[in-house]
Amino acid sequence: MLAGTSAASAAGLGASGCQDIAGRRAGSPPASRSSVRPANEGFVSRPDLTPPRITVRRHGHVGGPRYVFLNAPNSGPGHGGTMILDCRGELVWLGPDTATHHKLDLDVQVLDGKPVLTWWQGEFVHGHGEGVAVIADASYRVRHVIRAHNGLMADLHEFNITPHGTALITAYRMHANADLRERGGPANGYLLSGVAQEIDIATGELLFEWDSYRHAHAPVPVGETYERAGDGYGTSARPFDYFHINSIAPDADGDLLISSRHTWTVYKVSKKNGSIVWRMGGKKSDFSMGPGSRFSWQHHARAHSHGKLTVFDNGSPAKDKHSRALILHVDTAAMHVTLRRAYVHPGTVFAATAGSAQTLPDGGMFVGWGAQPRFSQFLPDGRLLLDGTMESGAQSYRAFAREWKGHPTERPSIAVRRAGGGAIIYASWNGATDVASWTVFAGRSEGSLSTAGSGRRSGFETQIGVRSTGPYFAAQANDAFGRPLATSLPVMIA
Repeated sequence: MLAGTSAASAAGLGASGCQDIAGRRAGSPPASRSSVRPANEGFVSRPDLTPPRITVRRHGHVGGPRYVFLNAPNSGPGHGGTMILDCRGELVWLGPDTATHHKLDLDVQVLDGKPVLTWWQGEFVHGHGEGVAVIADASYRVRHVIRAHNGLMADLHEFNITPHGTALITAYRMHANADLRERGGPANGYLLSGVAQEIDIATGELLFEWDSYRHAHAPVPVGETYERAGDGYGTSARPFDYFHINSIAPDADGDLLISSRHTWTVYKVSKKNGSIVWRMGGKKSDFSMGPGSRFSWQHHARAHSHGKLTVFDNGSPAKDKHSRALILHVDTAAMHVTLRRAYVHPGTVFAATAGSAQTLPDGGMFVGWGAQPRFSQFLPDGRLLLDGTMESGAQSYRAFAREWKGHPTERPSIAVRRAGGGAIIYASWNGATDVASWTVFAGRSEGSLSTAGSGRRSGFETQIGVRSTGPYFAAQANDAFGRPLATSLPVMIA
């Protein structure tokens, strides 16, 4: 049996569509285009935030969730970190910089009935991550930090919150004395196994662990991998990553679906004893695979109701020209898999690594193209509706479209510049989603400010010209009904 629920659906986050800054639905002519301010230009009110340039093209009216969740590049142009955009490509939130660690897999999930932001942060080691999983609230305050057990560190590839308040995380473990000759390695080599852990978020207790190589009831032999151990791999300095675990998701009966990139297999693993219930794909598939249903080097396997399973099929460079987001039907009675739909980018996008496939409430698909600096939204019939591209050198491990309401605890930020006989105010509020307009106050002292002007929000940073010379100014953020949300600290004109 296969079943599952998206985080957005579980939180009651509906599909309100791409809206303009005042909350009204925005009509979109064919191939309309917008882009985030380039990294080398920055924002006057927040010079510390320099997002990479992201261009969004919309091919018709864009429905579905309003915000896009990415991890900004960790190297190359722009500010690295977690990033939220609206569906026009305008920046909404850019998380703290990643000078000391990387951040990946930003998403909205549900904990205790409330939407939360989640991500992984840490360092890259041997092609995987060593760090922690983080949960933040709607004010962007960190509420939980999830750490792996048994001497391991949380890996970057998966952090999945279950409806039971537990966290599913991946980890990697090194084993010695592994016979790697079958895959071109040494007789007594070193390998990395894939480890799945389930951890109680409230208590931090380890509830379940499964190791692909050494689990008593379910070892996956080295011979199942498609990876080669040549070119010096198999040493303690370069252990052979034969399994490469990259996603864990609960099934309807409580068992786990575990994706192994290097064996081209999704495993159903019993939560009772860790045994492998079945294999889908790969060299030892328990299913017959219908035309077009086979996948390779895959990512992000997720179960849904009525036997539906989605997976991002990276594909093999030896035989495939493009990567695909797949909807599969899994018949566990007949043990047969059928391809229901494959979403392929018309630009022939091939992503050698990473990627994600997210079903949307309208039946469409939102795809993160992993190693390719791109994300796309498709209609249920496969037509491309939205296409986002990041500047060269940028990429996002996964990409998601979600609903979100952000209420930062920090105040709005402003900067003021002289302009003729008045001033220009630059106002922004990093992470706020409810701002529709700004009111500017000015006065001769910080304690004697009065209304000097106003303007509709126009992207992450809004420019408002006023005739006052201040010299003190402040800006108040208002919602769509004109109600005040928060006010910046007074700033003296430069």
